[in-house]
Amino acid sequence: MLTSIEIAQQADLRHMRRFMEDLDLTDDDFEFYGKYTGKIRLRTLDRFADRPDGKLILVTAMTPTRSGEGKTLTTVGLGQALGTIGKRGMITLREPSLGPVFGIKGGAAGGGYAQVLPMERINLHFNGDIHAISAAHNLLAAMVDNHLHQGNALGLDMREVLWPRAVDMNDRALRQVVVGLGGRLGGIPRESGYVITAASEIMAILALASSRSDLKRRLGHIAVGFRQDGTVVTADDLDAAGAMAVILNEAIMPNLVQTMEHTPALVHAGPFANIAHGTSSILSARIARKLADYVVTEAGFGADLGAEKFFNIVNRYADLWPSAVVVVATCRAIKYHGGADALALNEEDMDAFERGLGNLRAHVANMKRFGVPVIVAINRFPFDTEAELHRLRDACEAMEVPCAAHEAFARGGSGAVELAEKTVALADASNHQEPRFLYPLDDSVEDKIERIATTIYGADAIYLEKQAQQQIDRLTALGYGDLPICIAKTQASLSDDRTVRGVPEGWTLTVTDVQLSAGAGFLVVVCGNMMLMPGLPSRPAAVDMDVDDTGQITGLF
Repeated sequence: MLTSIEIAQQADLRHMRRFMEDLDLTDDDFEFYGKYTGKIRLRTLDRFADRPDGKLILVTAMTPTRSGEGKTLTTVGLGQALGTIGKRGMITLREPSLGPVFGIKGGAAGGGYAQVLPMERINLHFNGDIHAISAAHNLLAAMVDNHLHQGNALGLDMREVLWPRAVDMNDRALRQVVVGLGGRLGGIPRESGYVITAASEIMAILALASSRSDLKRRLGHIAVGFRQDGTVVTADDLDAAGAMAVILNEAIMPNLVQTMEHTPALVHAGPFANIAHGTSSILSARIARKLADYVVTEAGFGADLGAEKFFNIVNRYADLWPSAVVVVATCRAIKYHGGADALALNEEDMDAFERGLGNLRAHVANMKRFGVPVIVAINRFPFDTEAELHRLRDACEAMEVPCAAHEAFARGGSGAVELAEKTVALADASNHQEPRFLYPLDDSVEDKIERIATTIYGADAIYLEKQAQQQIDRLTALGYGDLPICIAKTQASLSDDRTVRGVPEGWTLTVTDVQLSAGAGFLVVVCGNMMLMPGLPSRPAAVDMDVDDTGQITGLF
């Protein structure tokens, strides 16, 4: 059996000019990055302003296992299947981070015969976007330390400098560092640290920016620290926003690529779905809706994280309310959440399967709360049994939602035709509704957290540790209490405990800290110990990668 990278390397790629012709893009709309990828200029939105918007389809999932349930695979497969049934479709995805690529998770371009291409380029240095974000982030960090070195006219409290440095690699040794060593010319010694670039607030800002002017505004609002009197010092106070925007001048433009079956795809921005909102850029979605009749996008991790934030954060800054939501499920994940042995998920276990259906039900019910039609996509594996698939279909019927199994990994778009037909029917029948947010922004921070915890996660209550309550009081007093809430918790459970499977009952969400992302425009509510700089596993994916004298890469997935 061919690996995903071997399948990708045998694909017949089309030149970008073919896509420009199909999408009615001129040379003034497009910036070439080689033959098979390039960037769409933001002026395209103005040129096509009078075109009606295509329908948006949001792909999310039940609580994933460690292997993931094929959300990107399903997104790509569904996008390809739209073409198979004669619809004008497009895909928008997040950009992969080098850290997971060389760590344990691998790339983020789909798999098998449902991939976006060129997958090597997408997974490695993709058009320089993430490197630009790292550079902009570190420019601000350098300007902070230079300001301290030059006399600290703004009165920054060195004990409360909030802005770390960033690098796009898993490197646990950089989580906490001391900077400024080396005597008087080395700066002011202080404790600091690094985050992986995908966790940088600038990544979230890029994904939420609606224009270059909005990008600069958001960059300027970044809180880099506090003065001793408790007031906030921003990037604008350091006159840093303009230079950061200069570095991001190309990165703000969405990247056009293609799938295995030549469906156009925009791959742009890659914020994490716990510390941030976990979706590709607003700009890519807005452009895609002008270029296609149906746009398939995805939200990170399970629906309790990425999809909830798509509705409650992204849609407060852009009109991107979906016409349909696809919840991806797998038989193995259902058995896992029913208590099956993690090493025996390929074996039939109907008792565990019955118990595990509760997790899927919870996510479907949560998506229905937003008033959007829901369909369950069954990412089918060869070891799934007919008994499991039959029971899953019965469960969907009882939930009054359609479902469709797909085999996009093995068959590409032709393996997801039923899913595409049912999803299009749902989207076409869905009339544009007023957004149905989970909470009003003028509620207290505590009430907004409790609303998410009790409604989406199924918690009985919330508990605010002393530091978290102090931060809420402080940020509310500074005028940040009316921001949306971005809860940072484990993706492995509906609860804040990654070991708890299924649908946890009788538990309390514990909030350990609250952090300000003023530029992105939300409060990060930390539940547990969130890791912003991952480490490498005992056997990193990097050890199995190589490149030969012809430039052919192996081991990338």
